[in-house]
Amino acid sequence: MLLVDTGVLLAAADQNDPDHHDCARLVTDEAGPLITTPLVLTEAGYLIERQLGPAAEAGFYQSLAAGDLTVESMRAEDWRRIAELVERYADLPLGGTDASLVVLAERHSLRRIATLDRRHFSVVRTASGSAFELLPS
Repeated sequence: MLLVDTGVLLAAADQNDPDHHDCARLVTDEAGPLITTPLVLTEAGYLIERQLGPAAEAGFYQSLAAGDLTVESMRAEDWRRIAELVERYADLPLGGTDASLVVLAERHSLRRIATLDRRHFSVVRTASGSAFELLPS
């Protein structure tokens, strides 16, 4: 199981992105399920449409319909934890989208995350104090 952040989805969709090859290969070759949050999907859909246009955005949603990515719902306790993380890491600042991935990591005891956001995810720790393994490396 691999957590997936916005930047990886955008880079995988954009053939002109300098990280396209690594990100596309990562999401294609990963053996386990790719999981993310509704916040990441919202951010990714917006950025894909803004940078690549409506056809690319539609293709992104078609890949979701095909089951290429599992979207996990946020629970009431998840929103409380997101708020805690946003407050705790206010100096970064860590936004709700990134915090939602930390919540999924804690829920599933995961450390691997597909992200281009080294600034945030190299600093943030899970509730147990675990650091993340950032991919692509």
